[in-house]
Amino acid sequence: MHLSAAPALILLGLALAGCSSSSGPEALQAGLTSRETTSSIVRPAAPVPVADVGDVAGGETSDDNPPPHELAWAGPVPDQQQFEAVTRDAGMAVPSQRPLQAIAPEQPATGLKSGKRSRIYSQRFGDAKPINFGKVSPRHHAVHGVDVSRWQGEIDWMTLRTQGANFAFIKATDGGDHLDPMFQKNWRRAKEAGIKRGAYHFFYWCRTAGEQADWFIRNVPKEAGALPPVIDVEYNAESSCKRRLSRAVVLEKMQVFMDKLERHYGQRPIIYTAPDFYADNLSGEFPNHPFWLRSVAAHPSKRYPNRKWVFWQYSGSGLSQGVNGKIDLNVFRGSERDWHNWLAGQSS
Repeated sequence: MHLSAAPALILLGLALAGCSSSSGPEALQAGLTSRETTSSIVRPAAPVPVADVGDVAGGETSDDNPPPHELAWAGPVPDQQQFEAVTRDAGMAVPSQRPLQAIAPEQPATGLKSGKRSRIYSQRFGDAKPINFGKVSPRHHAVHGVDVSRWQGEIDWMTLRTQGANFAFIKATDGGDHLDPMFQKNWRRAKEAGIKRGAYHFFYWCRTAGEQADWFIRNVPKEAGALPPVIDVEYNAESSCKRRLSRAVVLEKMQVFMDKLERHYGQRPIIYTAPDFYADNLSGEFPNHPFWLRSVAAHPSKRYPNRKWVFWQYSGSGLSQGVNGKIDLNVFRGSERDWHNWLAGQSS
């Protein structure tokens, strides 16, 4: 059968139109970038890609030469009225500032908020490379916890809790298309064990902040009782991204990412960082954000002068029942009473 010229031209035009699109998630994974905004959250329609996270290299642990590390979180949603926007110089809308005592407690609170308290287990962790921190030893802190990723493999969460894991930071996402393959299982089982847990995102400097925020939001549930989301910002020698951005660009990208997460989860994100990255980019910045500081060779006050902090990661070589191999160890700054009050403040 022979087609006339007109129908043939029509069919040819339709075929070409179906092959011309370059938008959507496929374009993002091909390396194309989108504009960074804080006013919208784009949810890709394509299935979530199953992608592994890059290897983390081992090596000697020190504050001056920290090993490549992973890290992020999520939380409940308060009334929208709590987020009065102010105008930044760059023209971005930024959520209103929270009281500083909700970010970094300095003294035990005098009034305890009502609500069910979770049991606090004393820490029974070991350490393959113990450090003598002197009078400011992490062991003097009341509330200990861990952070984990796929590299811990299968975890016995109930046993880990009884060893002193009262909270856990669980690796969720990396960049704009990597999902930790153990995240969903760890997220579910940590909750079943009664551990306060949150998700963290390892920030990739060669991808736009808006895309990374969308990816985190797409994969991390918004659940009442979860800890705030965490942005992990640091240098990673093993990363395929070799760019070293200016301080101004680093701060702008972080602000875009954190604004999106705060609007979605209703909690101000926590910033995790290491001493070298902090010195280059974060000293004196984000005074109203809670900080989670890596300091495995000295107290945070020596590595991060004048910086208030909520969590301290004091070891990357922890040992515990319930986990094969090493695990990162952390403490909360404050007493058990401070801990419960801080948790109540995150859900108010």
